[in-house]
Amino acid sequence: MKLNVGSVVRASAGRDKNKFFAVTELEGDDYCFIADGKSRKLASHKRKNIKHICPTNSMIDLNDITDKKLRTLLRDFAGDE
Repeated sequence: MKLNVGSVVRASAGRDKNKFFAVTELEGDDYCFIADGKSRKLASHKRKNIKHICPTNSMIDLNDITDKKLRTLLRDFAGDE
C-alpha cells in the first residue's frame, strides 16, 4: 500500500512497536515522519524507516488538527483493532 500524508500506520519495530501513528510527512521513498499527539507531537514528529511500519487502510485529515484531536482519533482507531 502506498503511504500518503494522513495515513494511519502501526509501528512494527523499535520502542514504538504496536502503537498507532499518523504520517505527517514523506521523505523520499525510504522514510516518513510520524506523530501520535502524545509522545510524538505534530511539531516534533519522528523520522521512521518505512520498513518498520505497517500501513492500515485508514486516513486522517491533518489540516488544522491539534495534538489532542490526533490523540483522540488514534485512540478510537486503536480501540477498533
